[in-house]
Amino acid sequence: MSRKLPPHPNLEHLKNQAKDLLRELKQRDPALKLSDAQHEIAKEYGFASWPKLKVHVESLSVESAPIPEQANPFVGIWKADISKSRRHPANQFQSATLQFEVVGDTVTIADIVVDDSGHVVQGRHTVRADGVERPSEYQNGYVMMARWSGSHVLETAAWKDGQVAGRGSYEVSADGKMLTVSTESQLIVLDRQ
Repeated sequence: MSRKLPPHPNLEHLKNQAKDLLRELKQRDPALKLSDAQHEIAKEYGFASWPKLKVHVESLSVESAPIPEQANPFVGIWKADISKSRRHPANQFQSATLQFEVVGDTVTIADIVVDDSGHVVQGRHTVRADGVERPSEYQNGYVMMARWSGSHVLETAAWKDGQVAGRGSYEVSADGKMLTVSTESQLIVLDRQ
Protein backbone atom coordinates (compact mmCIF):
# COMPACT_ATOMS: atom_id res chain seq x y z
CA MET A 1 0.00 0.00 0.00
CA SER A 2 1.30 3.49 -0.90
CA ARG A 3 0.53 6.56 1.23
CA LYS A 4 1.11 10.28 0.81
CA LEU A 5 2.33 12.48 3.67
CA PRO A 6 0.10 15.45 4.52
CA PRO A 7 1.56 18.96 4.07
CA HIS A 8 2.42 19.17 7.80
CA PRO A 9 3.04 15.59 8.95
CA ASN A 10 3.13 14.75 12.65
CA LEU A 11 5.86 12.40 13.87
CA GLU A 12 3.77 11.22 16.85
CA HIS A 13 0.98 10.21 14.50
CA LEU A 14 3.47 8.24 12.37
CA LYS A 15 4.84 6.51 15.49
CA ASN A 16 1.28 5.52 16.44
CA GLN A 17 0.71 4.15 12.94
CA ALA A 18 3.82 2.00 13.35
CA LYS A 19 2.61 0.71 16.76
CA ASP A 20 -0.80 -0.14 15.29
CA LEU A 21 0.86 -1.94 12.39
CA LEU A 22 3.11 -3.87 14.80
CA ARG A 23 0.04 -5.20 16.62
CA GLU A 24 -1.33 -6.48 13.30
CA LEU A 25 2.00 -7.95 12.19
CA LYS A 26 2.58 -9.73 15.52
CA GLN A 27 -0.57 -11.77 14.93
CA ARG A 28 1.24 -13.38 12.00
CA ASP A 29 4.80 -13.29 13.36
CA PRO A 30 5.31 -12.69 17.12
CA ALA A 31 9.08 -12.20 16.63
CA LEU A 32 8.63 -8.89 14.77
CA LYS A 33 9.75 -5.67 16.47
CA LEU A 34 8.71 -2.04 16.39
CA SER A 35 11.62 -1.25 14.05
CA ASP A 36 10.12 -3.70 11.52
CA ALA A 37 6.77 -1.88 11.61
CA GLN A 38 8.48 1.53 11.39
CA HIS A 39 10.41 0.34 8.33
CA GLU A 40 7.14 -0.76 6.68
CA ILE A 41 5.48 2.61 7.45
CA ALA A 42 8.48 4.45 5.97
CA LYS A 43 8.30 2.35 2.80
CA GLU A 44 4.55 3.04 2.48
CA TYR A 45 5.35 6.77 2.45
CA GLY A 46 8.11 6.30 -0.12
CA PHE A 47 11.17 6.44 2.18
CA ALA A 48 13.99 3.90 2.29
CA SER A 49 14.04 3.77 6.09
CA TRP A 50 12.36 5.05 9.25
CA PRO A 51 15.31 7.37 10.07
CA LYS A 52 15.00 9.02 6.64
CA LEU A 53 11.25 9.53 7.12
CA LYS A 54 11.87 10.93 10.62
CA VAL A 55 14.53 13.40 9.40
CA HIS A 56 12.21 14.55 6.61
CA VAL A 57 9.28 15.15 8.98
CA GLU A 58 11.45 16.93 11.56
CA SER A 59 12.95 19.21 8.91
CA LEU A 60 9.46 20.23 7.77
CA SER A 61 8.36 21.10 11.28
CA VAL A 62 11.42 23.30 11.85
CA GLU A 63 11.74 25.00 8.48
CA SER A 64 8.25 25.53 7.17
CA ALA A 65 5.77 25.12 9.97
CA PRO A 66 3.21 27.89 9.73
CA ILE A 67 3.17 30.32 12.60
CA PRO A 68 -0.21 30.84 14.27
CA GLU A 69 -1.59 34.12 12.97
CA GLN A 70 -2.35 35.53 16.43
CA ALA A 71 1.30 35.01 17.43
CA ASN A 72 2.83 35.91 14.09
CA PRO A 73 5.27 38.80 14.58
CA PHE A 74 4.79 40.01 10.97
CA VAL A 75 1.10 40.91 11.31
CA GLY A 76 0.55 44.64 11.32
CA ILE A 77 1.59 47.86 9.62
CA TRP A 78 5.23 48.83 9.01
CA LYS A 79 6.65 52.18 7.82
CA ALA A 80 10.06 52.54 6.17
CA ASP A 81 12.75 54.50 8.00
CA ILE A 82 14.58 56.02 5.03
CA SER A 83 17.51 57.20 7.19
CA LYS A 84 18.30 53.59 8.19
CA SER A 85 17.60 52.06 4.76
CA ARG A 86 19.84 51.46 1.75
CA ARG A 87 17.56 51.89 -1.28
CA HIS A 88 18.29 50.58 -4.76
CA PRO A 89 19.79 53.38 -6.94
CA ALA A 90 16.93 52.95 -9.42
CA ASN A 91 14.25 52.98 -6.69
CA GLN A 92 14.83 56.04 -4.49
CA PHE A 93 11.28 56.08 -3.10
CA GLN A 94 10.25 58.84 -0.66
CA SER A 95 8.22 56.62 1.68
CA ALA A 96 6.87 53.08 1.95
CA THR A 97 4.29 51.42 4.16
CA LEU A 98 3.68 47.66 4.30
CA GLN A 99 0.76 45.85 5.88
CA PHE A 100 1.13 42.14 6.61
CA GLU A 101 -1.73 39.69 7.05
CA VAL A 102 -0.96 36.06 7.87
CA VAL A 103 -3.49 33.23 7.82
CA GLY A 104 -1.89 29.81 8.23
CA ASP A 105 0.91 29.73 5.66
CA THR A 106 -0.69 32.41 3.44
CA VAL A 107 1.01 35.79 3.70
CA THR A 108 -0.54 38.88 2.10
CA ILE A 109 1.50 42.06 1.83
CA ALA A 110 -0.19 45.33 0.87
CA ASP A 111 2.11 48.24 0.13
CA ILE A 112 1.79 51.96 -0.44
CA VAL A 113 4.91 53.58 -1.89
CA VAL A 114 5.53 57.23 -2.75
CA ASP A 115 8.12 57.02 -5.53
CA ASP A 116 10.97 59.49 -6.11
CA SER A 117 8.74 61.74 -8.24
CA GLY A 118 5.96 61.87 -5.62
CA HIS A 119 3.54 59.43 -7.27
CA VAL A 120 1.66 57.04 -5.00
CA VAL A 121 1.90 53.40 -6.08
CA GLN A 122 -0.14 50.73 -4.34
CA GLY A 123 0.22 46.98 -4.59
CA ARG A 124 -0.89 43.79 -2.95
CA HIS A 125 0.55 40.31 -3.33
CA THR A 126 0.06 36.98 -1.65
CA VAL A 127 2.52 34.14 -1.16
CA ARG A 128 2.26 30.70 0.40
CA ALA A 129 5.10 30.30 2.91
CA ASP A 130 5.33 26.54 2.52
CA GLY A 131 8.56 26.13 0.56
CA VAL A 132 6.78 25.05 -2.63
CA GLU A 133 7.72 26.65 -5.95
CA ARG A 134 4.71 28.15 -7.75
CA PRO A 135 4.14 30.32 -10.82
CA SER A 136 4.00 34.00 -9.88
CA GLU A 137 0.50 35.37 -9.29
CA TYR A 138 1.26 37.96 -11.99
CA GLN A 139 1.65 35.28 -14.71
CA ASN A 140 4.88 36.88 -15.91
CA GLY A 141 6.95 33.72 -16.37
CA TYR A 142 8.48 33.85 -12.90
CA VAL A 143 8.38 31.00 -10.40
CA MET A 144 8.19 32.05 -6.75
CA MET A 145 8.88 30.31 -3.45
CA ALA A 146 8.48 31.50 0.14
CA ARG A 147 9.13 29.72 3.43
CA TRP A 148 9.43 30.43 7.12
CA SER A 149 12.93 30.18 8.54
CA GLY A 150 12.07 30.23 12.21
CA SER A 151 9.38 32.43 13.67
CA HIS A 152 10.83 35.82 12.68
CA VAL A 153 12.18 35.28 9.15
CA LEU A 154 10.34 34.84 5.86
CA GLU A 155 12.61 33.86 2.96
CA THR A 156 11.64 34.36 -0.68
CA ALA A 157 13.16 33.40 -4.02
CA ALA A 158 12.24 33.85 -7.67
CA TRP A 159 13.35 32.07 -10.85
CA LYS A 160 12.76 32.75 -14.52
CA ASP A 161 13.66 30.29 -17.25
CA GLY A 162 15.42 28.13 -14.66
CA GLN A 163 17.75 30.93 -13.54
CA VAL A 164 17.66 32.61 -10.12
CA ALA A 165 16.13 36.05 -10.58
CA GLY A 166 16.37 37.15 -6.96
CA ARG A 167 16.33 36.21 -3.31
CA GLY A 168 15.14 38.17 -0.33
CA SER A 169 14.18 37.98 3.28
CA TYR A 170 11.83 39.70 5.68
CA GLU A 171 13.05 39.62 9.29
CA VAL A 172 11.28 40.93 12.37
CA SER A 173 13.52 41.92 15.29
CA ALA A 174 13.33 39.90 18.51
CA ASP A 175 11.40 42.71 20.23
CA GLY A 176 8.90 42.84 17.32
CA LYS A 177 9.43 46.57 16.68
CA MET A 178 11.51 46.52 13.49
CA LEU A 179 11.20 44.74 10.14
CA THR A 180 14.19 44.46 7.81
CA VAL A 181 13.63 43.64 4.14
CA SER A 182 16.85 42.46 2.46
CA THR A 183 17.65 41.72 -1.17
CA GLU A 184 20.93 41.65 -3.06
CA SER A 185 20.52 45.32 -4.02
CA GLN A 186 18.80 46.95 -1.07
CA LEU A 187 18.11 46.89 2.66
CA ILE A 188 14.91 48.51 3.86
CA VAL A 189 14.33 49.06 7.59
CA LEU A 190 10.73 49.52 8.71
CA ASP A 191 9.26 50.39 12.10
CA ARG A 192 6.04 48.92 13.49
CA GLN A 193 3.18 51.45 13.48
